[in-house]
Amino acid sequence: MSHKTLIIAGKRKTAVAKVRVLPGTGKIFYNHLPSAELTLFHRLALVEPLRIYERELGDLKHDLHISTQGGGKESQIEAARVGIARALIALTSSETLRKSFMRYDRNMVVQDSRRKETRKPGDSKARAKRQKSYR
Repeated sequence: MSHKTLIIAGKRKTAVAKVRVLPGTGKIFYNHLPSAELTLFHRLALVEPLRIYERELGDLKHDLHISTQGGGKESQIEAARVGIARALIALTSSETLRKSFMRYDRNMVVQDSRRKETRKPGDSKARAKRQKSYR
């Protein structure tokens, strides 16, 4: 798979991140920006799966190009984190890498299934109930 492009998606809430894995030197591009231009916590969140990969399997000889849509800034970063972890697992097809991701943080591999609760007809919000008057 060294010359093919691998595209893996990661999701969080309504945000979707597509991760393209290309042969390279281990650089990360997030929405066409080098990851060095992101804020510290966003950069750390994106690098987390790579650090686990390096600890398990050595240096990464691929570049990651991430594009995100939908959701908010934080959800997009979380979606990108899921996408990176899944892409690395798909790239190496290593069970030890998958297990170390799961040990570190299960949400890196498995999507968060929580969704917004729907609004009920006749009420104001999903959980709010109509107020009752006795007088």
